[in-house]
Amino acid sequence: MNATVGKYIMLAGAALLLVGLVIYVLGDRLSWLGRLPGDIRIMGKNGGGFYFPIVTCLVVSVLLNLIIALIRRFFG
Repeated sequence: MNATVGKYIMLAGAALLLVGLVIYVLGDRLSWLGRLPGDIRIMGKNGGGFYFPIVTCLVVSVLLNLIIALIRRFFG
């Protein structure tokens, strides 16, 4: 295998570690995430339901795109 593949795997692992650390430290402060206005929640009569966090997905997508753009601008 190529050495660059190993570097990308280590970078992905470091990113997952960083995200896990942020969630661990800011756990209670991130309780709004997944409960934004516009998220679709349909509850059934028998306790079942459907939940699709569309606005949360959009917010996370925008934030990740901004972070990636900043990383590319400063390091790429």
